[in-house]
Amino acid sequence: MANTNDAGRAPFKMADPGELASNMTKVMDALAALAQEMADRNNAAEVKPGRLQPFENVSKTFTALSQDYMKNPERFMQTQMQLWQSHAQLWHNAWERFLGKDVEPIVTPDPGDRRFKDPDWQENQIFDFLLQSYLITARWAEDLVENAEGIDEHTRHKANFYVEQIANALSPSNFALTNPEVLRLTLESSGANLVEGLENLAEDIRAGKGSLRIKQTDFDAFAVGENLAMTPGKVVYQNDLIQLIQYAPTTEQVYSQPLLIVPPWINKFYILDLNPKKSFIRWAVEQGLTVFVISWVNPDERLAGKTFADYMHEGILSALGAIKKATGEKKVNAIGYCVGGTLLSATLGYMAAHKDSRITSATFFTTQVDFEKAGDLLVFIDEDQVEHVEEEMADKGYLEGRKMAGAFNLLRSNDLIWSYVVNNYLKGRDPLPFDLLYWNGDSTRMPAATHSYYLRECYLNNNMSQGKMVLDETPIDLGKIKVPVYNLAAREDHIAPLPSVFKLGQFFGGDTRLVVSGSGHIAGVVNPPETGKYQYWTNDQGADTLDAWLDGAQEHPGSWWPDWIKWLAKHSGKKVAAREPGDGKLKPIEDAPGSYVRRRAD
Repeated sequence: MANTNDAGRAPFKMADPGELASNMTKVMDALAALAQEMADRNNAAEVKPGRLQPFENVSKTFTALSQDYMKNPERFMQTQMQLWQSHAQLWHNAWERFLGKDVEPIVTPDPGDRRFKDPDWQENQIFDFLLQSYLITARWAEDLVENAEGIDEHTRHKANFYVEQIANALSPSNFALTNPEVLRLTLESSGANLVEGLENLAEDIRAGKGSLRIKQTDFDAFAVGENLAMTPGKVVYQNDLIQLIQYAPTTEQVYSQPLLIVPPWINKFYILDLNPKKSFIRWAVEQGLTVFVISWVNPDERLAGKTFADYMHEGILSALGAIKKATGEKKVNAIGYCVGGTLLSATLGYMAAHKDSRITSATFFTTQVDFEKAGDLLVFIDEDQVEHVEEEMADKGYLEGRKMAGAFNLLRSNDLIWSYVVNNYLKGRDPLPFDLLYWNGDSTRMPAATHSYYLRECYLNNNMSQGKMVLDETPIDLGKIKVPVYNLAAREDHIAPLPSVFKLGQFFGGDTRLVVSGSGHIAGVVNPPETGKYQYWTNDQGADTLDAWLDGAQEHPGSWWPDWIKWLAKHSGKKVAAREPGDGKLKPIEDAPGSYVRRRAD
């Protein structure tokens, strides 16, 4: 294939035909061996009868979509005609371009779509044709779902998501012969990249014990407690579910009121302590706060019966008691991150019902209490799918961490799946060391009872926002929570979407300060002031709707962290002498980050 562009890049030229043929033979042999290995694993795997498999749910969704169009064949023929006309126009343009005419493309990729950054996608006529054909078909499929009239919104949401996943998978960038960058590399290396890629693929399948576990970073480059989670401190308390870490002060004086951080248990807490430059925990200590962090255990079958209420009692409430012993202070400020914030909200409702006022202010990072607008994660939530998850958890007593990690990866499949398919398997390269992706791959399990309750009460039935959640025979009424709240939402969050997080302040009974950060679920939170990245928005007047709030919001450059500490200082009491871990009634058990966080799920 000759490259017809004028960019001055090397043409698609074969380096050594003989070596290429030899390497292609190696690739075919490796593929055959891998296919046989997979077949043997599948034959040995036990599939329990009566269980709804994930592909069955996809099939049911598309069946509902097709039945809607079968009821109106004329409308379906109109959509088909639109597709045929677009492809006919593409062929016409291709012929005009072949004749040397300048032709504007029918369709172009989104500016931020990194799959098609190689100039040959536009400058080489063959690859430009492949790209436009793909985009025309993918967007036609999206319109097909959007224009369906006889399906419910949940089915439409699922169909949209599945169409997006299929389109992402079938992108020409994901195949060696239709990706100009990969094809160029294959010819230049005589196929050595594909040989290396097959070795990487086999390693990832074996690491996943028969399932593909895509390697996103160099896992040998990191170790918790060595170059991750390095902020000095001590574990001062532990039970079956938590270790409580108290961090060593770096200032002579601290605010009298300690800070308790409640991270999500579906991930590990050190996302807030990746390294000294990115660590929110280290920064909070430097602001004169006595910081405590809950480190959740990575549960196994012995903890299968631990409930959401147990996470409240043995997690947050036990931590509050331990903090009083460690510092002598009964009043505490608290932060909840994601599902840790959902648990903190429920706990505050429980405490309000029992006249417990130990938490005097609450900060929420990307937290949902109303799940009506919970985004693409709702695709995985309906009665059939929740039952499927419960049946899976019944086998071992917990949900395997890679199951949840896989669902999160699907929410950004081009970035977190297909980019690594291209890099690892088609280019034959190893992924670069990246601390955030190490953390992302350090998955945690979830006890069956807790996870089932969370899925049903929050996502499936949305009971917390309706006042129908009950913990230990106590109805949870969010309106009784009167503490001041700092509610941080992220503008591009795909896990806890901004419209959903915005609603938190509508359910609490006290004053809420909403702050919207730039970027997403992680980068919108972990954004140190020193980097000068992103921005955040505030609106001191408030608003009843998100659109109105954003219209009246003021944009500020950089990190929201200084805005938060200014707010928190008003709720943190006077300055006192700094407290070292072990000064109080609780003596150190071990050095931070502790042993619980080091327990890997695999």
